[in-house]
Amino acid sequence: MDRVTSADRRDLPLLAGGGAPPERADAARNRAKVLAAADELFRRAGVAAVSMDDVAAVAGVGKGTLYRRFGDKSGLAAALLDERESELQAEILSGPPPLGPGAHPADRLAAFVSAYLAYVDAHLDLVALSQTASPGARLRTGSHRFWRQHCQVLLTTAGVPDPDLRADTLLAALTAEQIRHWRRDERRPLPELTDAITAIARRLAAL
Repeated sequence: MDRVTSADRRDLPLLAGGGAPPERADAARNRAKVLAAADELFRRAGVAAVSMDDVAAVAGVGKGTLYRRFGDKSGLAAALLDERESELQAEILSGPPPLGPGAHPADRLAAFVSAYLAYVDAHLDLVALSQTASPGARLRTGSHRFWRQHCQVLLTTAGVPDPDLRADTLLAALTAEQIRHWRRDERRPLPELTDAITAIARRLAAL
């Protein structure tokens, strides 16, 4: 029996975006237009080359509306990533093992590393922007609290000492900045990198 199943549901933070109050219809339409415009511009020109003014112009909304709703480009990046993160979090909570409940903690931790690494690699510049907008930005997001607590619960269930420090150590290796260095500067293939970090995750769950 997997001892993590109930802990996952009881102790993990809400999914990204979960619990938000319902939007007015016009606000929801504007949000959808802004996110569609940002997604298209980021994919076409690259995250660094796109300004908030560019997004407002393509979306057909006022700049004041855009800044009030998202704050800055990092807030826009976080909103774009919200849906992708929610999908991964849902798989962790109720998907099939080993990513979801029902597998040994070390297997679940390795599956999380594999899935999270693939997610960051697929959205590297957006994740990097959301994580580095200000000092400590990565640590203040709801998604980071979810990832950290998930890892901590698994490491606690595995019975290893200092599960919180081990969770922090593992997630520090999975920052977008670090992954970008490995993938773009050192040209490490994603499968090779995944194998190496999942092996480290298993050791963290076994010591």
